[in-house]
Amino acid sequence: PTRTRFRPVHGAGALNPPHSPRAQHSTTMSGERPAKVQRPSNSDKVAILDAGAQYGKVIDRRVRELCVDCELLPLDTDPSELKDFAGLIVSGGPGSVYAKDAPKYHEGIFDLGIPVLGICYGMQLLNHHFKGTVEKKPAREDGQFPVDLSKGCKLFDGIGERSEVLLTHGDSVTKVPPGFDAVAHSGDLVVGIADESRSLYGVQFHPEVDLSVDGKAMLQNFLYKVCGLKGTFTVVNREFIAIKEINEFVGPTKKVLVLVSGGVDSSVCAALLHKALGPERVIALHVDHGFMRLDESKKVVKALEAIGVKIHHLDATVDFAKAFTEVHGKNEGPLDEMVAPEVKRKIIGDTFMRVTQKMCTDLGIHADDVFLAQGTLRPDLIESASKLVSGNAECIKTHHNDTQLVRDLRDMGRIIEPLKDYHKDEVRALGTELGLSEELVWRQPFPGPGLAIRILCTREAYAPPGREAVQKQLDVVLKDKGMDKDFACCLLPVRTVGVQGDGRSYAHLVGISAKAHDGGMSMKAEEWARLAEFAKVIPGKVHAVNRVVFLFGKPVSGLVDDVTPTTLVQPVVQKLQHADDVVTQCLRKHDLMRKLAQVPVVLFPCSFGEPGSHSIGIRTFITNDFMTGTPAIPGKSLPLAAVHDMAKRLMSGEVKGLSRIAYDLTPKPPGTTEWE
Repeated sequence: PTRTRFRPVHGAGALNPPHSPRAQHSTTMSGERPAKVQRPSNSDKVAILDAGAQYGKVIDRRVRELCVDCELLPLDTDPSELKDFAGLIVSGGPGSVYAKDAPKYHEGIFDLGIPVLGICYGMQLLNHHFKGTVEKKPAREDGQFPVDLSKGCKLFDGIGERSEVLLTHGDSVTKVPPGFDAVAHSGDLVVGIADESRSLYGVQFHPEVDLSVDGKAMLQNFLYKVCGLKGTFTVVNREFIAIKEINEFVGPTKKVLVLVSGGVDSSVCAALLHKALGPERVIALHVDHGFMRLDESKKVVKALEAIGVKIHHLDATVDFAKAFTEVHGKNEGPLDEMVAPEVKRKIIGDTFMRVTQKMCTDLGIHADDVFLAQGTLRPDLIESASKLVSGNAECIKTHHNDTQLVRDLRDMGRIIEPLKDYHKDEVRALGTELGLSEELVWRQPFPGPGLAIRILCTREAYAPPGREAVQKQLDVVLKDKGMDKDFACCLLPVRTVGVQGDGRSYAHLVGISAKAHDGGMSMKAEEWARLAEFAKVIPGKVHAVNRVVFLFGKPVSGLVDDVTPTTLVQPVVQKLQHADDVVTQCLRKHDLMRKLAQVPVVLFPCSFGEPGSHSIGIRTFITNDFMTGTPAIPGKSLPLAAVHDMAKRLMSGEVKGLSRIAYDLTPKPPGTTEWE
């Protein structure tokens, strides 16, 4: 098959990037001719070879932040296409170098005489290629860990001897190749190698993400001190590029339909379209699918009308509840009876498309005259393993705006996604450039499928064979870490989605509870910090677990079997709407709306002996890149009073039918931001 080279665009995913002739000689909307953009030659750029990393685009973004141009290319790119680059970065990936289905690569890429930095899988590939050994170890490392760095290694110049980094691996280097030195360690494990005479470096961790504290400095050392680059590349104005893309893609007469959830992404997308095309050619549609936050639809319409966007509001609650769609050749539905997360997402995504098509008909718009615009971001496509970003990335979850139907429409040229090269923080910056209100720009992210994916649906308890052994492992870790005196540990009968070793996991949820008489309400900051460290340890020791929560209330030990059969019926949705509203009120009260990147509130079916009841999970999340992140630790990054306020109100009976409140203590990875 033909291999397409993906060239990262500098701005909002421009079809004609700024270095194309059309971009250089076009005019702005005001008639002014922009300055010609000088792009560096390959000798001033680095190539990023994609081995299937979930963080591949984050590497690209970090390199651009350091004012160095780059191209994201397939791992099996021919060396002849790479010889003129200033350096190579080989990304991480979910594969094993010794596996029969290991990603293919050209051995000549390591013989070009240019600097190479291998990250995670890239380090293992470098080690394997030069006759070192890589083996699967009994213990995984998934999370933030301290590593020891060697003095004198150019990659770590200006950094201390110890640093916190993100590690996500099951395979480890067991023998360093001839000519290489081990330059970083995590305990007894080698997590960094270097042959400085040939400018070949490898790190097992991910320097590109926020969780690697000195990672950006390491990348800067590689780019500036190893590759000899000067950092002269400057990204052109993102608003101009985005508007130019819209005009060139849509043409002079056709209209654009944009689905607006009211979140940051779709609101910025609508504002861009409004500015680029004018109000007469933009049809903004807000679909109330029945899974919005409490009174959210009213707020959405009001907020968008305030910036001049005329919006059509459609209440499609019944349409969604009773919707079917085809999944793997089978007709699945109705939605309000489904429990599988991927089936729910696909039904919602495909129903969005069908509702849109019907709306066009009702408004008298011919399909050939309309494009569909979406506020899809780069992380959406990465986590859905979209070919726009990577041919290797493993699917973590299917985003509602990247279903197969959407991919088909994209292939037909009927979808425009102006933000597809953007991360969340960049979208906020663009929204500010467009003059959107602070309240709208800093609105907490809300998934397109809404509360439908914050309700864990089930017909029965998740009780797979071998869970007794998992519980025994948990008890051993609890005792080994000296936690058994003050805390209890239980295996809950539900699963959540996660990312472990650059691949998807769908694994056990673990609950920790306090043996104190007040059920944890009097825990101090030191105890929360201790719990958070323990929560990081568990998934690394017990691989069948990807998420750990603290349960307020009486201690719970061992296997839990009590669940309430749960689907997306309105009483369940309304219960979560009210719980979510309580948490939002508490966040506002304690001035946390801008301090926390995201706070999903999740309803899960554990009843803890109270038939018909549910439990609520609170996921406070701190991140800059939205690809990795940490929970807000009470007493450190979140006031203890705020946590107590949420727990007390939710346990008071203000929201009927709740049995337990759970506080999520899991970093990302191994737990994704959302629970499913």
